[in-house]
Amino acid sequence: MTTSETAPDTAPETTSETVPGTAPGGSGPTTPPTQDARTAGARVADGALLVDVRSARGRAATGDIPGATLADRDDLDALFGPADAPAISLDTPVVVVCGSIDGSGPVAAALRARGFTDVTHVDGGFPAWRDAGLPATAPSDGPAAGA
Repeated sequence: MTTSETAPDTAPETTSETVPGTAPGGSGPTTPPTQDARTAGARVADGALLVDVRSARGRAATGDIPGATLADRDDLDALFGPADAPAISLDTPVVVVCGSIDGSGPVAAALRARGFTDVTHVDGGFPAWRDAGLPATAPSDGPAAGA
């Protein structure tokens, strides 16, 4: 089929990597790629900044990642500085982890939109990280934790 034979009402395919409100085909910010936990762990071992954006309650319920930098996903300025004056180099490798990609994806996209060039997030989130045998602590919210 030639270009002239393409149906005019055919919409471009949207992938899971397209951020709502941006055009497909690279004309806007996209969600950075996910990586399996082992690959993400290797990136961290090679010096990437591991950013855990789970809530304190989420970390208590499932466990922590030793050495991870904790960030409030609703206040990225606290860790990364304002978008117009970043606190760390924009080419710093960053790996984002949450409870799932539903939490890490938007943060990774926000970092990409701020100009960070090397951002990924963990496919399967913290459960995949832990299940891959990567460093993680046990949950801390036993029956007495809420008392």
